Amino acid sequence: MEHKVKGSCLCGEVKTTVTGPFARFYQCYCDRCQKKTGSAFASLIFTTPDKIEWHSGKELTQRYDLPHAVRFSNCFCTKCGSQVPYESRDGTALVIPAGYLDGDPDIRPSANIFWDEKPCWFEAGQTADRFKTYPE
Repeated sequence: MEHKVKGSCLCGEVKTTVTGPFARFYQCYCDRCQKKTGSAFASLIFTTPDKIEWHSGKELTQRYDLPHAVRFSNCFCTKCGSQVPYESRDGTALVIPAGYLDGDPDIRPSANIFWDEKPCWFEAGQTADRFKTYPE
């Protein structure tokens, strides 16, 4: 069943609608995704390239293809730095950073990939104290 989800970057200049159902949802722990997100993993949703409608800001997006990599790319808003959707290097997939979406994509992560590359501090963070907002 078709499922439309709006997405936007942090500054709100890049706006799209993506259409599901989506093919897969991975959490990638590779060292490259750690560098591009500044976090333990990248949450990435995949579909076909024709499932995106650009509303604004496409001209503000910048793509970086790591020269010696076969698959790795990063695409971001040049105004605020937020990751935005991009077409895979081989043109077969639309890669959507899950945090870019403003609504529920109606899919949940199905795999944690490159698990052996997770940062040494990741598992300790899963058992750390939890707060609704900043701790006092």
